[in-house]
Formats: sequence, C-alpha cells, structure tokens
Amino acid sequence: MRALVATGNADRLVELTNVDEPALAHDELLVSVEAFSLNRPDFLWLSVPNPQWRVGIDFAGKVIQAAADGHGPAVGERVMVHAPDGGGGAELATAKPQFTTTIPANVSSETAAALPLAGLVALRLVREAAIKKGQRVLITGATGGVGHFAVELALNAGASVTALARPGEPVDTLIQRGAQVIYSLDEATEPFETILESIGGGVLTQAFAKLARRGTILWFGAASGQPAQIDFFSFFPDRSSMTLKHFVYSEVEGDDAADLQELINLVAKGVLNPHISRIEDWSQTSEVLKSIQTGSLTGKAVLTVKT
Repeated sequence: MRALVATGNADRLVELTNVDEPALAHDELLVSVEAFSLNRPDFLWLSVPNPQWRVGIDFAGKVIQAAADGHGPAVGERVMVHAPDGGGGAELATAKPQFTTTIPANVSSETAAALPLAGLVALRLVREAAIKKGQRVLITGATGGVGHFAVELALNAGASVTALARPGEPVDTLIQRGAQVIYSLDEATEPFETILESIGGGVLTQAFAKLARRGTILWFGAASGQPAQIDFFSFFPDRSSMTLKHFVYSEVEGDDAADLQELINLVAKGVLNPHISRIEDWSQTSEVLKSIQTGSLTGKAVLTVKT
C-alpha cells in the first residue's frame, strides 16, 4: 500500500512511498482511509532529527476489517478516527474502537476528518472552563481549528464571546454565529471572566490585564512561538485572585468515544461547522505542511486519499 513517510528533508517533509500493510492487534480495526487532516503536531514531529512520524492524527474512511475482540464498528461502516500516534496518511490505517465513532449520513468524510483533535480540545476546554449562559469569554486564535470550534461551543452554551483574530483572516462565520471579533486586545474594553488562550507570547501577557476579578485563563497553546513574560506583581494591590491553568486535552477526564460521538452529532445538527480552508489531494501534503510552518493556514487542511 502507499503511505506518507517522513523524508528528514526540511524542504519536503513527506513523500508517498510503498510500505507494508499494517498488522492488526486483536483490539484494532482496519480502515480504508478516504480523508485525513493535518494538525500542528504533524509538523512539529516531522521537524525533529530522524523523524519516524506518520502524519494523520485524524482521519475518516470505511471499516474493511472489524476488531477481532468484537468491539467497535462493523465492516462497511463509515468511521471518524482519532489516532494520537498518527498513521492516517495512508491507504490503510488501524484504529482503536475507543478512538472511533461512526459518521452520520449527512456528514462527509472530509468534514469528519477535520474534527477529532481540534474538536476534542475545544469541547474539553469549554467543559473545563464551565462556560455558561451570560459569561464573558475571550478566545484567541479564533480562526484556527480549535479556536473556531471553541467559539461555536461557547456561543452554543449561551456565553458572550469575543474572538481575537488577525486582520485579513476569515471571520464572517464567527460574526454570523454571534461572536464579536477584535483584532487587538486593545479593542477589548470590558473584562472577561474566562479567557481561552492559544497564542502565547505577548498576547498571553496582555490577556492578564483583560481578566475580570477572580477570572480564569486556560492556556492551551503557543502558536506565536514566543515566550510569555508575566509580572505577577502587577496584580497587587488592585486585583483579586485569578487562575492560570495550562490545559492539555489528554490529561482531563473524558470518554474519548463518547466525546467523539458528541462532536460528530453536533456537526450533523449544524452546531459545529468545521472551518476547512483547504481540501487537497494527499500528494500535496508537504506543501500544506509548509503553510502550517509559516502560520499562513487558517482553519483546517484536509487531504483526500486516492487509491
């Protein structure tokens, strides 16, 4: 079969190569992949010396061999898969039933492939923050995969959401859904009870000044690649307590299969609308990875697998 394999070459990170078909463990499904999406971890893992990473944390396709232990979807069912160890960038990929859910008929494979990682992070962020009706929420990186979902989920919970984006980024959908869009934290005049922050650097530093009394910041990324400098003395004597938490989606309680099912159901109902900015043939994977490296990709990139 064909699969995307790391080259170790910074100019072209992966190439389509003939490899052996994957061997199935007794608790794994075999999926014929139709589409997979790229995430920032794909680029990060491929950038290390002597990379062994196989792209495709998130993918969608059809089950062609069920798990020997009897768990999970049956042969012929369309499935959405989250594979934390990668491997979806191939004609065939294995899947664990606990990281797999079936796809409703009204959801395309391309849409499903864009959902798992970003959706899980956003769902658990909003759950961890206990966002509720009327709460003032700031979400940075709002046009990214996680940020877009977080805005939609927070709005669905009834929060008043301010979304931070960069000039020129596509924000019409966020505005139509009810978010207020700003392009600088200087535009934010009222304090926020909850801030979901993914840019780091100076944005995280500025976010502290926008936090309401006893507010919470969940910090879950550093897309800027810059360190943040925080002067905690600036919180005295005029400020009350606050909470800063580094959020990692895999370290909070949650049933992966149930959360994936909830996410795909929200997509089927139109509550979540994956922001897919690029759909390309998988032969273009290296070019798309470059757009992740340069930060020019907004939303999600989905690659279709042609067998």
